[in-house]
Amino acid sequence: MKAVSRALIALTMLAVLVVPAAAQNAPKLDLTGSWAFTVVYEGGSGSPTVTLTQKGDSLTGRYSSQVFGELEVKGSIKGAEFSFGFTTAAGGDSFSMTFTGTQENADALKGSVSMGEMGSGTFTAKRNKSP
Repeated sequence: MKAVSRALIALTMLAVLVVPAAAQNAPKLDLTGSWAFTVVYEGGSGSPTVTLTQKGDSLTGRYSSQVFGELEVKGSIKGAEFSFGFTTAAGGDSFSMTFTGTQENADALKGSVSMGEMGSGTFTAKRNKSP
């Protein structure tokens, strides 16, 4: 019985040391920059440009498209996922558009987009390179 107790204590101590180390080694998202999005939704597709500024777990920026024009975006980062959105209108109906996704690598994003009652879709994005 003592051996089992010692083994449990040792495993517990190991878990306490390993979990924080693993969390520190998790890749941090770096979303600051200009992104070329490809959005595919039930009614078609679009190619907006999204410029994001990341400060800690907060995102702000601009969404620019031929359909919706220039819009301010706000969002956040939680672990390995991010989300941002804005409110706009189409055909006189106001709706919220929310992007939720992950960073595949330093220069690529992917995820889903919710357009409220207007439907949903998916997106991919590539970081625009600075000249």
